[in-house]
Amino acid sequence: MGFMEDFIKKNRITEVECLVPDMSGIARGKIVPAEKFLRILRDRGLRLPEAIFVQTVTGEFPDDEDITSDENSDIYMIPDERTIRFVPWYEEPTAQVITDCVYADGRPVDVSPRHVLKRVLALYEERGWKPVVAPELEFFLVQVNKDPDYPLVPPVGRNGRMESGRQAFGIDAVNEFDPIFEAVYDFCETQDIDIDTLTHEAGAAQIEINFNHGDALELADQAFLFKRTAREAAIRHQVYATFMAKPMQGEPGSAMHVHQSVVDADSGRNLFANPDGTDSALFLSHIAGLQKYLPYAMPLLAPNVNSYRRLVPNSDAPINVHWGRDNRTTGLRVPVSQPDSRRVENRVAGADANPYLAIAASLACGYIGMVQGLEPNDPIKGSAYRLAFTLPRHQNEALTKFNACKPLKEILGERFIDAVTCVKEAEYEAYNRVISSWERENLLLNV
Repeated sequence: MGFMEDFIKKNRITEVECLVPDMSGIARGKIVPAEKFLRILRDRGLRLPEAIFVQTVTGEFPDDEDITSDENSDIYMIPDERTIRFVPWYEEPTAQVITDCVYADGRPVDVSPRHVLKRVLALYEERGWKPVVAPELEFFLVQVNKDPDYPLVPPVGRNGRMESGRQAFGIDAVNEFDPIFEAVYDFCETQDIDIDTLTHEAGAAQIEINFNHGDALELADQAFLFKRTAREAAIRHQVYATFMAKPMQGEPGSAMHVHQSVVDADSGRNLFANPDGTDSALFLSHIAGLQKYLPYAMPLLAPNVNSYRRLVPNSDAPINVHWGRDNRTTGLRVPVSQPDSRRVENRVAGADANPYLAIAASLACGYIGMVQGLEPNDPIKGSAYRLAFTLPRHQNEALTKFNACKPLKEILGERFIDAVTCVKEAEYEAYNRVISSWERENLLLNV
């Protein structure tokens, strides 16, 4: 608490945003005056109802959920002092801090996404291993859209025109929205969000931000905060930044690629390469675990009905979990690298995924492969799109597979699996109550 108190007093903070990432990666929590925040810390008095972890993306609570207590009792928010930062877009000096949640008896709330990632990392720690990750987040800039019945369209750039063609890696195309990205970089620097490269992706006004590699929990925190940051920077320029997996028809989807490796916790040596530079047995088993179990973990990688629109052939998104060397058509890509940076890139997760859960799922699958000593298929050459579509095609199929996987239940926790299922089933039911424009256009007078 001493560090947070010093930060607040030194920087004359007036308010503190206490953040809890919910199941969808939405920032829930409370905003409190700084003096009250410090006072509350001393008696552990900052509380929220447990049900926030079964709140759907629409803000509703499932009617028949039996995950949380019948009383919807309070849980306690425990700030992680390492995460306290400025909120750079307010005039008043404001801080934000990510909190973990515990029950009254001190037990961690096991359905909290941040706790689930910690749970996976603890398994690695027990074996003397430490994961290293580097997310890559894609997102679209779109015009402000006040009516959800209307399709999204690209924003107008500095030249006064909407972007219409494919501008992958276009420098001038990025510069069309330079004021937004200047704000993004400034906001990130203030928050110690360690972003690296910015590139234009294949879609109209689609951008990718790369994070520098590091500790898995810290990078999940940064990705969580970055989404807030990008949306705030964009809206200040009358534009939306969206992390929907597939926001526009005829455009590619947005991914959250996760580069991951495992090092020896003591020496820092990359365990994915042998001394002679060849792939280690642990590396191949890690890939094999991803191949075998990622299809079962899809509700954490493709969490929304829209997510599955991204996963189609010839769209810069995978349809299976084959692996290959420097092959972007596969679900699992091994970039060309030196032995000390040997890694695998999981290309399955969408940008709409909760970063805590996507990273937890990816590391859990790799961990199972390492512990079980699994062996992967041979790496493929050529396009993986010529091979079978083996990922789930829609949310219901994904939830069925998710609930049938005993190894994932053991690692992530059965109660957590039940909570995800409850939330996603409620969201799917809400989606099914909506009649789409496609149905009205094609069925209204034709059937």
